[in-house]
Amino acid sequence: MADKVIVVAGPTASGKTALGIRLALRYNGEIVSADSMQVYRGMDIGTAKATAAERAAVPHHMLDVAEPWEDYSVARYVSQAEACCRDIISRGKLPVIVGGTGLYIDSLISGRDFAAVDSDQKLRDRLGTEYDEFGGEALHRRLASIDPERAAKLPPSDKRRIVRALEIYELTGMTMTEHDEYTRSLPPRFEAAAVHLGFRDRARLYERIDRRVDAMVEQGLFTEVESLLEHGLSQSCTSMQAIGYKEAAEAILGKTSREEAVELIKLRSRRYAKRQLTWFNRDISALHIDWDYEPDFEYARSLSTKFFHSHGIS
Repeated sequence: MADKVIVVAGPTASGKTALGIRLALRYNGEIVSADSMQVYRGMDIGTAKATAAERAAVPHHMLDVAEPWEDYSVARYVSQAEACCRDIISRGKLPVIVGGTGLYIDSLISGRDFAAVDSDQKLRDRLGTEYDEFGGEALHRRLASIDPERAAKLPPSDKRRIVRALEIYELTGMTMTEHDEYTRSLPPRFEAAAVHLGFRDRARLYERIDRRVDAMVEQGLFTEVESLLEHGLSQSCTSMQAIGYKEAAEAILGKTSREEAVELIKLRSRRYAKRQLTWFNRDISALHIDWDYEPDFEYARSLSTKFFHSHGIS
């Protein structure tokens, strides 16, 4: 039987960190972050990392585990986060996985095997060059000849996914469709009891997001991004595509005004939150808690305790 873990997930600004800390204290747990941008060092304000006080209250893992110029992957996250969870469990404590990156959470909980999908940068570059030289239609036909199911899901314009599917096949001899079927048959790594947060009125969530962005600016978001640029971090790096960093960088480089950048950060954050809600609302096995106006953490902790008890966590 798989080891048990708690998951606290939801869109940005929904109160995940605060509830996660309360639950970790209640269950003698430690927090494992599941945020695709909080893994980067030197990116604290714009990613809303746990504060020093919050980290002092409960141990936090999977923060600051990569340099901002690295191309961090879900496979790397699963490898590192699983090791953290196993260590926490070995010490008689409970992993509390907290974050808003649904792909990271699902991949960590599931038995998905990433061993067969290692990347080969030279091979990827060659396939990318072939895509540019021969066109998307040509590589799409090549993919269709080996993996018609995957090709049917991708338009010829989706260079990244077409190249990745061909890369996987050349590296392993296994199509993406075959790999997906194989991983779905694997038992899960962990038995998860998940709590998903949201708001009954989405406008309330959007108001909180706007306030959070204003607070980030006051805390020094532009200074943080300026420091990253001064240390040579390229705008093309994956980390700099994060909402807040990309817009701030464009303002610092004179491509837009700071006021315009702030409004764009708010807009894109709201859109991202909508996508997060869509992802998490699919999970009917989770306990869904929708706030009315502001988060009521004691109510959520009480409700969650009953839910976890039904899953054998006490």
